[in-house]
Amino acid sequence: MPDAVSATNVATYSAATTVERKDQGSQKDMFLKLLVAQMKYQDPSNPASSSEFMAQTATLTQVEKLEEIAAQNASMLALQRSSSAGALVGRTVSYTDDTGATATGRVSAVRLGNGSSEATAMVGGVAVPMGRITEVSTSA
Repeated sequence: MPDAVSATNVATYSAATTVERKDQGSQKDMFLKLLVAQMKYQDPSNPASSSEFMAQTATLTQVEKLEEIAAQNASMLALQRSSSAGALVGRTVSYTDDTGATATGRVSAVRLGNGSSEATAMVGGVAVPMGRITEVSTSA
């Protein structure tokens, strides 16, 4: 599947954003270990109430759901950035080049980014990261 969008050919883009969750499993395991240890070493004459355990479990569930929402928001942001990048094809942009000078040119294609790289616009044969574009106008 081509990964560039140009004015002459249309490429299909499907966003497949993955979010790594290195700590999620270990956080769940740690919570469960703490919960088991709490139950194991509780004072038999003064046991913890079931409502405390339910509150702790509910808090864990809320945190998990918030992490899912954050991952979905990151995926939607990546898709929105890709869509915005594709809309630049055929437009004239001003950008800051590697030396810090301002340059202007017409966007001929856009290379879509992935989770680890930013989308780039091809301006006069130069790959310009989207973050360096300072102005967008319609072509004359």
